[in-house]
Amino acid sequence: MRDLSTLPRIGFGLFPTPLHKLQNISHLLGTNVWIKRDDLIGMGLGGNKVRKLEFLLADAKVRGAEVVFTTGGAQSNHAMLTAACANRLGLRPILILKKRGVTACKGNQLLEKLMGTEVHFMDTDSYDDIYEEMDRMGRAIGKTYYKIPCGGSNALGSLGYVDCVREIAAQGQPFTHLICAEGSGGTHAGIALGARIFMPDTTVVGMKVDTDPFEEITPAIMREAAKLLELDIEIENDGVLHRDVCGPGYAVASKEGNEAIALMAKHEGLFLDPVYTGKAFGGLIAMAREGAFGPDDNVLFLHSGGAGGLFAVDMD
Repeated sequence: MRDLSTLPRIGFGLFPTPLHKLQNISHLLGTNVWIKRDDLIGMGLGGNKVRKLEFLLADAKVRGAEVVFTTGGAQSNHAMLTAACANRLGLRPILILKKRGVTACKGNQLLEKLMGTEVHFMDTDSYDDIYEEMDRMGRAIGKTYYKIPCGGSNALGSLGYVDCVREIAAQGQPFTHLICAEGSGGTHAGIALGARIFMPDTTVVGMKVDTDPFEEITPAIMREAAKLLELDIEIENDGVLHRDVCGPGYAVASKEGNEAIALMAKHEGLFLDPVYTGKAFGGLIAMAREGAFGPDDNVLFLHSGGAGGLFAVDMD
């Protein structure tokens, strides 16, 4: 295996992020529930995209980019954090976002305004349209540009979460299960691959908050990431575990997600968001109530951030 430290990387995060047990929720659910606090990662309002951007923006610098494009929904945490990290490097971030969701100046749109970020909306459901527009704008600008896919979810970005699992293993607490939100596939891919390497006895479950075919997308990212790490392992689609928690739709609050947000806020004083972490934790609660975890199991939930969206999405 190639050493992760040999790959170009720019440090944005404050590592290791904290890991601790949720005592009250553990009592309520009858199992040991822990949380990995990537919401405290040290950039913006925190979140999982920072780990990915450490590798992606390092690659942009290596390639001589002056402009960085990325995309997502109107309230994309990834897009906001890309702007924040690019600004720190003196790169010009340009966000081309789907005109879907809350486009008003609140939530992540407000944060982007505070950073002076150039934001464009496209009325399309196709990211291919958006990537073509990036190329058109990049050529018009006339400077070297770098395109980061939605969510930073490609093989290079996923290495941030391979490294996160290495970090978790080094923190010394073994886990039977590791649960994360899955909105574009890269975080789950990195965690699942990282667990194969560093925590082979841990079951990883990605909680699907969108309707994309993650049963195909996530293993494909894992296979490409394994190539980057020079790993000779087989990754079968049916060996990567998912659970559908999308509810009424992507970026549309769900009853189960809202209940999970309220439970976490009331009993642990921590705040999840209605798009990603709330729905994902709702899935964890459902698994616990279905008997998926025993009283001696240790279940780790990745808090992948998303606080900006909490102040934008209608939870009624």
